[in-house]
Amino acid sequence: MSQIATDIADETSSAILQPPKQYAVILLNDDFTPMDFVVRVLQDIFYMPDAVAESVMLKIHHEGRGQCGVFSWDIAHTKKDQVDDASRQAEYPLRCVVEEVNDSEQ
Repeated sequence: MSQIATDIADETSSAILQPPKQYAVILLNDDFTPMDFVVRVLQDIFYMPDAVAESVMLKIHHEGRGQCGVFSWDIAHTKKDQVDDASRQAEYPLRCVVEEVNDSEQ
């Protein structure tokens, strides 16, 4: 084996692959967005069944925020953009944020 091939093999074997970072999509409570709209967003964008969507909506309502799912960076931001677009079209102030998930939280 040539020296170059040996160097590449050493670098490859010593490299430890890390899983991609994960990001939580969080909906925030407000005093104006109707609960049924929040449930519909959870169903349409996050594909939650009725009972789960209602449970998450109530968590958002009572605790001020609720996690809608954990995704890779690009999917999390796409979901956030979809929530923002739906809220803007319906003229509601529903806010959505994306937060990095620590390994211990998963």
